[in-house]
Amino acid sequence: MPSRPLPRAGGSLALLLTASTGCAMTVLDTNIVAIVLPTIARDFGASFAEIEWVVSTYVLCFAALLLPAGAIADRFGRRRVFLAGIALFALASLLCGLAPSARLLYLARALQGVGAAFQLAPALAIIGHGFHGEAERNRAWAIWGGIMGLTMVLAPVLGGLIAHFLGWRWAFLVNIPIGLALGVAALAFTGESRDGAARRLDPAGIALFAGTMFAVTWGLINGQAQGWTSPSALAGFAAGLCAFAGFIVVERAQARPMLDLGLFRLPRLVGGVWAMFAYAACAQVMASLLPLFLQNGLGRSPLEAGLSMLPFALTMLIFPQIGRLLGGRLTSPRILTLGLATVGLGNGLTGWGAHLGEWPVVMTGMLVLGAGGGLLNGETQKAIMSVVPRERAGMASGISTTARFSGILIGFALLSGVLATVVRAGLERTHDAAFAEAVIAGDLPLAVAGLAGGPRDLAITHAHAAYSGGFAVALFAAGAIALASAVAVGRLMRAR
Repeated sequence: MPSRPLPRAGGSLALLLTASTGCAMTVLDTNIVAIVLPTIARDFGASFAEIEWVVSTYVLCFAALLLPAGAIADRFGRRRVFLAGIALFALASLLCGLAPSARLLYLARALQGVGAAFQLAPALAIIGHGFHGEAERNRAWAIWGGIMGLTMVLAPVLGGLIAHFLGWRWAFLVNIPIGLALGVAALAFTGESRDGAARRLDPAGIALFAGTMFAVTWGLINGQAQGWTSPSALAGFAAGLCAFAGFIVVERAQARPMLDLGLFRLPRLVGGVWAMFAYAACAQVMASLLPLFLQNGLGRSPLEAGLSMLPFALTMLIFPQIGRLLGGRLTSPRILTLGLATVGLGNGLTGWGAHLGEWPVVMTGMLVLGAGGGLLNGETQKAIMSVVPRERAGMASGISTTARFSGILIGFALLSGVLATVVRAGLERTHDAAFAEAVIAGDLPLAVAGLAGGPRDLAITHAHAAYSGGFAVALFAAGAIALASAVAVGRLMRAR
């Protein structure tokens, strides 16, 4: 069904800004919440596992539902599903802002992740459907990329300002007026469209993919909390493996599957997807992890942490443009390899700065890390889309976006698990378990409650040093993964 004529002059730009704002809201929320996590931990007296779930439930539902959300939007109408996603995202944000406990907060975050998937997928489809000529489409995606990059820069600062002046609940409540304005704009500037040949929904595939992601995340989070060989962690990993095997069987048995596994016979596609996953797991995930280190390791306030994120955010914004310039001189495999190697170097340098407790080294590492992430940000999407036949572009886009958010989910759970395990092992040699758990969760006032004078100062110093040491090990792990991925992706992308 074709789009309705837009209701006013300049509607194409208004449509682009509306859909881009819908996409940006999902990123803005993720990065603002990262700044206020230590404050949430203190207010609720939450464990580190509960704090992990505040991030993980959102990203889990987001990643698991992006492919089906796109199919539903194509079948039932992109504007209709976009409006439903906006409404659900705003409602879930209200529930997050009013949550009386950490558990209810992360359950509301799961609902917010559902809303985010049904907001982002149709927004991307609306942009793709609204701009047709190659030059027009390239200009539209360039504006979209600029808005997303600017959101990356502004989100940490906004998060720090919100936490400082309004309190952490407004990190969620701010979405309500934005959602209302966005809904009005969507009604005014977007026309309805759908795909008459849209594929049928795949309930079994959706459930098994979501089950895989949930079970693996369960294993990673409970592994750091209860031990990596605990029954809970092992059960999560085993269930994830079984669910993934079931997902492969179900998808192979269908004539029009949600995910065409035959595409993965192409080594270059595997390389592009691996690059996207590694970029998200080793670089983009730092938008959530770095604020924890800045506050719990370096002792900075939420506002200071938000401002301290600027070196990372600014290079993430600038270096996609550098990547486009390099595209005239280097092939895509070389840019992907260079980007992943730079991310590995940046992680290692930032980790070394965290180990030393030296801010100039940390800042330099963040600049390098952001530069590598910026090189990969646009190139990974292009690498995936260029390999898949044009008639499968919708599925390729879904694969790319799902790989990105799956990487953030698994990267956050894995690296934060390494962080918590190392901090716990270091502190429990000299302090009791309660002190260690409070430090890991970011609740330093609870950790030092009852102490005064010299003992209190010494305990704070130990807490900051232990957290920085744990974060350094997590960054070294991320750097090793990025460097290994650079080698693997370089070989896969050169294959025929």
